[in-house]
Amino acid sequence: MMRGVDLSSPDMVMAEMTRADVEAALASATAAAPADFTGKRLSGLDLSGLDLSGVIFRAARLNKTKLVGARLDRAVLDQAWLLEADLTRASLKGASFFAAQMLRARLDGADLSGARIAADLTGASLVGASIANAHLGADMRNQSMGLMRAVLKSANLERVNARGADLFRVDLEFASLKGADLTGASLKNAQLGGADLTGVTVIDTDFDGADLVSAKLIAPIGLDRARNFDKAKSRDRLIKQ
Repeated sequence: MMRGVDLSSPDMVMAEMTRADVEAALASATAAAPADFTGKRLSGLDLSGLDLSGVIFRAARLNKTKLVGARLDRAVLDQAWLLEADLTRASLKGASFFAAQMLRARLDGADLSGARIAADLTGASLVGASIANAHLGADMRNQSMGLMRAVLKSANLERVNARGADLFRVDLEFASLKGADLTGASLKNAQLGGADLTGVTVIDTDFDGADLVSAKLIAPIGLDRARNFDKAKSRDRLIKQ
C-alpha cells in the first residue's frame, strides 16, 4: 500500500472535518447505524478522549491524529492510514486493523485485547500495551492479498501483555520484547531475528518453527514449560549471554 503513495500530499496530511464535525456525527449515530468515516481525511486532528466504539474508519486517513485515551472498541480500521498516530492508552478491544498502515504509531498502554491486527506496525511503540488473545497471525485460508499478518519490525513491545495472542508468522525482527508476557501465545513460524527477549515469560508459549537467529533470550521465565522450543529454528545462534 505504501508503494507510489505521496505521503506529503493533502490527502495524507490534511483533514476535511473538524473535531466538532466528528462529535456531531457521533451524536447522530445509533447502535444500528454507527458513525461511518470511510475514506475520510482526518489526519492531524485531536480526537483524544472520544467514544468511537464501533465506528467505521475503513480506508480513512488518520496520520498523526491524536486519539489519546479514546475508546475504539470494535472499531473498524481496515485499510486505514495511521502513520505516527497517537493511540496512547486507547481502548481498542475487539477492533479490526486489516491491512492498516501504522508505521511509528504510538500505542503505549493501549488495550488491544481480542483485536484483529494484520497491520504494518514497523517502528511502533506498544510499551505496556495489551494484545492478550489478539489475532496478529496470518490466516492461511484467506491470502488473496498476499501474506497478511502483523509486521512489528523494530517495534517496542516492552512489558506487553501478549497472553494467548496469535503471533503465527508475525514479523518481530529486531523488536524489543523485554519483560513481555507471552504466556500461552503462539509464535509458530514467527520471525524473531535480532529480537530482544530478555526477561520474557514463555510458559506454554509455542515456538514451533519460530526463527530465533541472533535473538537475545536472556533470563527467560518458564522456558522449561514452553512448547516446541526444540522445534524452533536457529537455536544455536541465540544470544544467551
